[in-house]
Amino acid sequence: MPQDHQITCIIPDGADSDRRIDSIGGATGSKSGGPWCIKLDAAIKGIEDGTWRFWTSVNGNSVWVIIARRNGRKYLKTEADGAEPNNLLSLPRCN
Repeated sequence: MPQDHQITCIIPDGADSDRRIDSIGGATGSKSGGPWCIKLDAAIKGIEDGTWRFWTSVNGNSVWVIIARRNGRKYLKTEADGAEPNNLLSLPRCN
């Protein structure tokens, strides 16, 4: 059974022209119960192998985060996302 974690912040990868996210994070849910932050590729692997499921809050509604592909690269987006605005990219930057 995958563990569910709420994404509340991101670290954007400023080097990418497609604005790919570098890392995702949350306020609680790590093994210590405190804040957490993981690289995007680790999050994608965790989703693919059934270890984690991620969600975030959009306009007061909980939405699941899914894996998508663009230009041959995997990235994360919410089920509610269209092309713009991107719900994950609108989250605050992780500290």
